[in-house]
Amino acid sequence: MPVKNRFAELHADITAWRRDLHEHPEILFETHRTSATVAEKLRAFGCDEVVEGIGRTGVVGVIKGKQTASGKVIGLRADMDALPIHEQTGLDYASKTPNAMHACGHDGHTAMLLGAARYLAETRNFDGTCVVIFQPAEEGGGGGREMCQDGMMDRWGIQEVYGMHNWPGMPTGSFGIRTGPFFAATDLLDIEIEGLGGHAAKPNETIDTTVVSAHIVTALQTIASRNADPVGSIVVSITSFHTSSTAFNVIPQRVNMLGTVRTLSNELRDLAEKRVVEICEGIAATFGAKATVKYTRNYPVMVNHPDQTEFAADVARKVAGECMEAPLVMGGEDFAFMLEERPGAYILMGNGDGAAVHHPLYNFNDEAIPAGCSWWAGIVEERMPAA
Repeated sequence: MPVKNRFAELHADITAWRRDLHEHPEILFETHRTSATVAEKLRAFGCDEVVEGIGRTGVVGVIKGKQTASGKVIGLRADMDALPIHEQTGLDYASKTPNAMHACGHDGHTAMLLGAARYLAETRNFDGTCVVIFQPAEEGGGGGREMCQDGMMDRWGIQEVYGMHNWPGMPTGSFGIRTGPFFAATDLLDIEIEGLGGHAAKPNETIDTTVVSAHIVTALQTIASRNADPVGSIVVSITSFHTSSTAFNVIPQRVNMLGTVRTLSNELRDLAEKRVVEICEGIAATFGAKATVKYTRNYPVMVNHPDQTEFAADVARKVAGECMEAPLVMGGEDFAFMLEERPGAYILMGNGDGAAVHHPLYNFNDEAIPAGCSWWAGIVEERMPAA
């Protein structure tokens, strides 16, 4: 099962869909145009059922095979949302929306799954049911969680679920995957330090929150270097530091810090939360200040299931000739919520050379489209073969 000829025929159409989506990026759950476009195309393809508004602005399409006696139901998921980045590619089809850009390739994911849906609705050469899932708000909004909480898995009886992400730096149309923990849990930190503000010339009469916070930023790095098992994977990052004063001669009353904690196991996640709170409160108390820590557990570890991972890799090998072992990724991925509800797997597809994701010069590589569509179609046809 190499790249399917039908996707070579559809390549220009799918590319046009992708570039239209690229011109009109939408952020988080505000994917109104994108969702409407997806729903319109699914209906035009002849899907048996198309439902909008799952997980706020998500879209679900149902395609039944020529036979459904197997009772099998496979879900295929693509994310639709863009990022709050101002595009700098200079492309003819660059974003027309200021400070919004498809800088992670979700336009490509959506277009490829639409291409696979069109092919599957045309051929229906499988025994079972395919559910195509178009999800909003992967970039921090937890759209996958919202779709699951809306009862998507039970409503359509989904038994297994598969996802894909393009990956710059891998050869175009190649594939990589790994079993078990794959993408990290991503938790959010919101830390407020309250001290005693005053004149910069009289620090002895203040409790200097800038000094307190600086000690905290440094000490938080000891969670990885001195608390976690050295062979574990954990990243603690303070990414924003704001004082309550912008004056040259005022020691601020308050400092607010934001950041993330990324881990690849529940044990490290528990340890990180405990130590973040202890370090912040302890250092603040040492200086006579007060720390208030809001630790929000966001996306869980994304864990690929063994049987489904091997199957997904086998399909990839049939499409591309091989499937490499992918590296661990400390970025987050809310497909994790779907993999908590159903067995499945997530695969990386090569995007070739070029800018990394989340960069203003990034662009999805349209030459990868036939391989991605073929993999999704192959998941359905190979997992639910026609009699």
